[in-house]
Amino acid sequence: MGKRISEKNNFYYLTISLVVLLVSSSLEQALRIGFLDAVLQGVTILNFVVCLVSLRFDKNWYRFLLTIAICWGIVSVTKAIFPIPQMDVVILTLMLIFFGGTFKSIVRQILFTGSIDSNKVVGSLALFLLLGLMWAILYLVILEFSAEAFTGMVQLPWGENFSNAAYFSFVTLTTLGYGDISPISPVAQVIVYLEAIAGVFYMAIVVASLVGASQSNQEKNDG
Repeated sequence: MGKRISEKNNFYYLTISLVVLLVSSSLEQALRIGFLDAVLQGVTILNFVVCLVSLRFDKNWYRFLLTIAICWGIVSVTKAIFPIPQMDVVILTLMLIFFGGTFKSIVRQILFTGSIDSNKVVGSLALFLLLGLMWAILYLVILEFSAEAFTGMVQLPWGENFSNAAYFSFVTLTTLGYGDISPISPVAQVIVYLEAIAGVFYMAIVVASLVGASQSNQEKNDG
């Protein structure tokens, strides 16, 4: 990777930023710090910046994502001044839209443009991380409306619950299903099995598309 983010290495930086976001969510359990919400918001802002810089080559989606990120910042500042619990739902919704837009932009750049290279392979990992991240946010939104939607997860401020939601999301996405956290409400159950289906189809569709495109490029080079 070069020092500057370019179209040849942007998915490396984006993937690293997503890993940092997911790892930072476990700080409270590991270090027992009392300001996790502030730390997680700071890491989220950093993640937004990296996503925006990495995806600036997709002009239309860049403007959309920038708008969502600005709205998220305004709402977060507003909540810090006026601590209204319902603001968490707005914050989580904006995060979901932002990462959903990031997911779509990466799909456009990986599957529908140019030849397959190592940057795009790493981008496929970013897509997988984004899938798990988006479903984790969905679970946090469900908890905001239904405190007893899951066993093994209680209703807490989203920053304090992010690690548990991310853990359950990736366990579901990879169809491991340890059972320590389980959905109870009908809505939660539907969202959970949809994630399991998405995980299976991701492997079948995205990975197969990358392999097929790579083989096609190889055949063209050999020809």
